[in-house]
Amino acid sequence: MFVGSAADLGEWQGREVKKLEPIRVGPHLHEKRAMTPRILLFTQPGCLSCELMKMFLEAKQIAFEERDISADVEARREMIDDHGSTETPTLVFVSDEAYEVVVGFDPARLDQLLGSAPSSDAGTES
Repeated sequence: MFVGSAADLGEWQGREVKKLEPIRVGPHLHEKRAMTPRILLFTQPGCLSCELMKMFLEAKQIAFEERDISADVEARREMIDDHGSTETPTLVFVSDEAYEVVVGFDPARLDQLLGSAPSSDAGTES
């Protein structure tokens, strides 16, 4: 579409028009990829339920990121302020479809929630 006066159009009519090549867009720019679920586990030393939770996740080869709230002030703040928990263990599950916080060791709920979680073989540290 041309926007301008008739005089401007007359000037452009005599010029050679260069054909533009189409822009190729990679799949990363127009397709939404599924986010790998992220599992955060807030723990502290001396917490038996924390140890049980870690053993449970490791036995099922579920990848998770552990945050020790006794050694990491920012982790403690995140657990309380961002996830609304004041107890350990607190497991936070984040994916495209879900955000859930599980406070305490609840194996039945964890089995339901973590059915689609990545295994530690996927390359995530635990």
